[in-house]
Amino acid sequence: MTKLLLVRHGETDWNLGSRFQGHADPPLNDTGRTQARELAATLAGRTFDAIYSSPLRRAFETAEIIAAPHGLEPAPVDGLREVDVGGWQGLTRDEIEERFPEQYRRWLDFGEGWDGGETYEEMGRRVVRTLLDLAREHQGETILCVTHGGPIRAAFASASGISHSDARRNGPRIGNCFTAEFAPEHDALRQLD
Repeated sequence: MTKLLLVRHGETDWNLGSRFQGHADPPLNDTGRTQARELAATLAGRTFDAIYSSPLRRAFETAEIIAAPHGLEPAPVDGLREVDVGGWQGLTRDEIEERFPEQYRRWLDFGEGWDGGETYEEMGRRVVRTLLDLAREHQGETILCVTHGGPIRAAFASASGISHSDARRNGPRIGNCFTAEFAPEHDALRQLD
């Protein structure tokens, strides 16, 4: 069976400040590097045939730390990037509420918030297509993909047959270095225990 282990990147200073990162490229902070090293130790006993990562620094650095004990080099894949949050990028929740109150209310109600950028559904289609393509390239193998909260939520939405909004509302909290495992099933994903 083909398996895809999805990992969210470690912590950044923007995570601490509740800033929307989107396609911005802040690096891991010291806590994020520690989280990645701890996860690397947890995963050291597993075998991975390949490791892929979002090209954004916070994900790629996490992938490099996890890949090192396996003697693998992570490969950057654009399709694993976080959702493009348009004009919200770099802003805190308080700043967004002040500048874009209607957009922020929509987002808090699990709808689309920002104007411009990319919708959650667009990002979800991109991410699931990317994961299924990677799975086809690695049939019967286990691959690790380091990505972001939005793409992992998109995988949960695909596995549950629900919208991204419902996955945001009902899904697990996806903290830094969160992991979840999936398998390809037809044109969707299936969550593994």
